[in-house]
Amino acid sequence: MLTIRREEPDDAEAVARVHVHGWQSGYAGFMPDEVLGRLNVGAWAQRRRDVGTADPEHPFNTLLGEVDGLVVGFTTFGPYRRNQDREDLDPTVGEVLALYVEPAFWGDGTAAALLAAARDGLSERGWTGYRLWVLADNRRARRFYERAGLSPDGERSTYQVPLAGGRGPVGLVELRYAGRLDY
Repeated sequence: MLTIRREEPDDAEAVARVHVHGWQSGYAGFMPDEVLGRLNVGAWAQRRRDVGTADPEHPFNTLLGEVDGLVVGFTTFGPYRRNQDREDLDPTVGEVLALYVEPAFWGDGTAAALLAAARDGLSERGWTGYRLWVLADNRRARRFYERAGLSPDGERSTYQVPLAGGRGPVGLVELRYAGRLDY
């Protein structure tokens, strides 16, 4: 049985594990293998601690999905980041910054429950609309968001993926999706 709760500081490692596994499985085939292979749960956990989304005063909230005490997914949401900049927030619209689920739990309703919880959290803040960014090549995620009532709004961005050895980054196209919270 899935339960959803707010992230706590001690959850950083579990959230990072889900995040890394989500990238490695979800982005395989279009994200460079060398990037996926060098992902490090410990480093990502420290980054989460540094960003501080478990702090109740943080503008972004993270909710966890647990099954039998094991974190199997998470979502992070808050005000929309103009130009995807965490320092330039738009107080008029919400954003789902992240939604990742352990691959073994794909298709079982975990992602839908987490998205619904994020939508509820955004609605509680008074927003009537929300946005999110998704890699254009991530067809699975795009289908999921479209079934959930979101659609591309025409905005595009390029996510720069750094490569090792002094090589220039690989640019992956992202699409912005938008949806309503007031229906």
